[in-house]
Amino acid sequence: MQLVRRLWTEERVTYEGEHFSVSDSTVLPRIAPRGDRRHPRLYFGGASAAAERVAATEADVQLFWGEPLDGVRERIERLRALSRELGREHAPLEFGLRVTTFVRDTTDEAWAEAEARVAEMAAQADAGAGTRAWQNPYRGEAVGQQRLFDLASRGEVLDDNLYTTPGRYGAGGAGTTWLVGSPADVAKSLRKYQDIGVTHFVLSDTPYLREIERQGEQLLPLLRG
Repeated sequence: MQLVRRLWTEERVTYEGEHFSVSDSTVLPRIAPRGDRRHPRLYFGGASAAAERVAATEADVQLFWGEPLDGVRERIERLRALSRELGREHAPLEFGLRVTTFVRDTTDEAWAEAEARVAEMAAQADAGAGTRAWQNPYRGEAVGQQRLFDLASRGEVLDDNLYTTPGRYGAGGAGTTWLVGSPADVAKSLRKYQDIGVTHFVLSDTPYLREIERQGEQLLPLLRG
């Protein structure tokens, strides 16, 4: 990230690092500044102590997966404190949420379909000789993913509508937890993340084309303004 920032904002860059080295390098075409923004934002993910130090000093936006509000709030407070402690030189760190938004016309319809999808995932897991049909190779190492898997022990539904059960049957990454409900339900939950400091949202469900149309028509209008 240090090198990319320099290449986007300087010419004839020379950099010698452990993993990357360039000599007298100029990136073409040049990035065009937009107002106060000199280059595209650098989005970063990671929940380990080492990753949080990188985010606090170098990232523009720290992305969280779908954790409960209390967990996200705690991480935001810790990252802001780290930014001060480590002497961050860039604009203040911003925060984003990458989460599956399982939206249907009504609350009852959303939960019925979400539970049916999880039942299918459970059946596939059972067909795999009682083991997970999908195994995250970094399950024991990726701190952020492990935080999501651990949420299921706190309950199937956390906060108002954060569904943790998909993580038990094969979902990983942003699909480990789902915000489930009507457009109004999901919009209300997303507003609560906004209230604690989240300003960037990456929302999706599968199949992508069908669901992005649904969310674009039903969910996004409730979030604008």
